[in-house]
Amino acid sequence: MKDPNCIFCKIANGEIPTNTVYEDDHFRAILDAGPATKGHTLILPKEHAANLFELPEDMAAEAMKVAKKVGEMLKEKLHADGLNLVQNNGEVAGQTVHHFHIHVIPRFEGDGQKIGWNPKSPTAEEQEAILKEIL
Repeated sequence: MKDPNCIFCKIANGEIPTNTVYEDDHFRAILDAGPATKGHTLILPKEHAANLFELPEDMAAEAMKVAKKVGEMLKEKLHADGLNLVQNNGEVAGQTVHHFHIHVIPRFEGDGQKIGWNPKSPTAEEQEAILKEIL
């Protein structure tokens, strides 16, 4: 199902012209309009899902296959030194468009980008308590 009010649905389905680097029956991969690095690409499913939790499992698996394919292409063609895959769910996690998408970000030595977090140092007891909470 497509959401007629979703900009990414319109882009993924070719209603809005964009710089497409890959397309198949279920996904379109486009150059990000506000890239972190040269070649920063977004993988968009053609069917609407607001986030990972709404995406059917088979499509989530296919999205990762597309990310691998696109990542390999970008790494080879742009001579990237590495690659980040980023997928945000919810505003607190950095999601700004509520249509599932994966960022494929080629990384280059000295590109000035920092994609990461500030590591914490939980004790063994804290880790055990978290594990019990999860399981």
